[in-house]
Amino acid sequence: MTPDTVDFQTRSGIAQVTDGKKLPYSIDIEAAVLGSLLIDKEALSLIKELVRVKTFYNEQHQIIYEAILKLFEASEPIDIVTVSSYLRSKNKIREAGGTKYLTELMSKVNSASNIEHHALIISQLSIKREMVAASNELMTQAFDENNDIFNVLDNTEQYFFKISEQSIKRQYMSSSEIMRLTIDELEHKKLGNDDGLTGIPSGFSDLDKLTGGWQKTELTIIAARPGMGKTAFVVSAMRNAAVDHQSPVAIFSLEMSATQLMLRLISAEAEIESEKLRKGILEPHEWQQLHTRLDKLSAAPIYIDDTPALSVLELRAKCRRLKAQFGIEMVIIDYLQLMSGEDGTNSQGNREQEIATISRSLKNLSKEINVPVLALSQLSRAVETRGGDKRPQLSDLRESGSIEQDADMVMFLYRPEYYKITEDENGNPTDGIGEVIIAKNRAGTLDTIRLQFVKEFTKFADLGSGMRAGGMSDYGKINLPGGAGDYSHFENGGSSGGEEPWAPPTFLQSKANKPQDTDGPFGDIKPDDEVPF
Repeated sequence: MTPDTVDFQTRSGIAQVTDGKKLPYSIDIEAAVLGSLLIDKEALSLIKELVRVKTFYNEQHQIIYEAILKLFEASEPIDIVTVSSYLRSKNKIREAGGTKYLTELMSKVNSASNIEHHALIISQLSIKREMVAASNELMTQAFDENNDIFNVLDNTEQYFFKISEQSIKRQYMSSSEIMRLTIDELEHKKLGNDDGLTGIPSGFSDLDKLTGGWQKTELTIIAARPGMGKTAFVVSAMRNAAVDHQSPVAIFSLEMSATQLMLRLISAEAEIESEKLRKGILEPHEWQQLHTRLDKLSAAPIYIDDTPALSVLELRAKCRRLKAQFGIEMVIIDYLQLMSGEDGTNSQGNREQEIATISRSLKNLSKEINVPVLALSQLSRAVETRGGDKRPQLSDLRESGSIEQDADMVMFLYRPEYYKITEDENGNPTDGIGEVIIAKNRAGTLDTIRLQFVKEFTKFADLGSGMRAGGMSDYGKINLPGGAGDYSHFENGGSSGGEEPWAPPTFLQSKANKPQDTDGPFGDIKPDDEVPF
């Protein structure tokens, strides 16, 4: 049984673990809340966000409160006459105790002045009952020898996370409080900030100038057709944030395994062709290059989760844990359409509604843990059937218009050379050029940023950064005997001029995939060995 199939308010389930103890509820206070609602039509607006139907323990009270909510939603007046009339129309007046009981409820209170206090009490009691029910279900699962204990642990976290979602939250702040917080934030941004960078840096200069970096509480959708380099773009941005700025980043890779993703990072960082790494065919100097360039990457605060078909609840639980344990400052999802709904399964119903739920949940997640969330998304095939240069537009977002609505920023990745377009409108060559089209920006302007895409290393970089296809960037050149490009040092057993023979490096691991064996999962790798990637 999963957390979504358990009714926390089922009293028969709770009774199994009460051992004769009184359940946490108060019929009198529940009656006082309903009585206040019947005598004061404005009282419901004070508690509506706090009190749900299942907040009431008594079933009669649940029926009455549900009737009051229905009348409120229909903009009908709320009093004993309208409530009793509604209950008669639904054949529920007898279940609710009849008009006589409604009259008794009104006699419980003289005014609605204490309704917020009373509502708070019954809400707290409801949460306690939910915790008892969850504990009962978990105890049953733990005693069942057929259950995987790790599944039980996952369910434990999800049960109580679901309860916490429904707990009491503050809904508003006064203007003076918001003003003070806003001024404090502006002053904090001003300190040590001369370049307008107020968020997590993407590492792409022109993009950071336009956006100020990836901003807290914002959901950014990065969309493109297959083959445009979506994963390469976010991996480059993740590397720039984690390696250059030591910002902890969590990436949830639903498409690629953690090992495949790490190979992408290694290829981009060491500037060794990904094809060579995949096959394990490296020259001696490339082993030295690998060893020299991966120290920073192995120490970078990058956390990779490659759980397939991740559900929204699982994602939120894992992000909260990573935030508490490692202080993550950015979350990346690759990619949105591979996620499943709240219940952890891909719904056979309306997929568009499911995607809408997922995108809304990602936006809520960014606000809840106060970090930027970057989610990759596929585009529909309409891009391919359209004539012209096939640049994507907002209507191409696949399966749901809600993605566009929920996102604070929507970026499209576009590489003209993919469509055999060799020159742009100004006659400039498009080889190795990638465009980041900002189609929606809730907090800024729209523009198109041009970057360099290096196929060999599957990475994006600033134009004119020194990166060139088939070679190494200027900052990436290693010092070899005889100067850069001289590999004579590795000939004749790797000895030159009486120097010590070259020794191969041991395999390096990222923090995200650190093995238990301190010698590495593969031991020492020699230049002639086949690499187990």
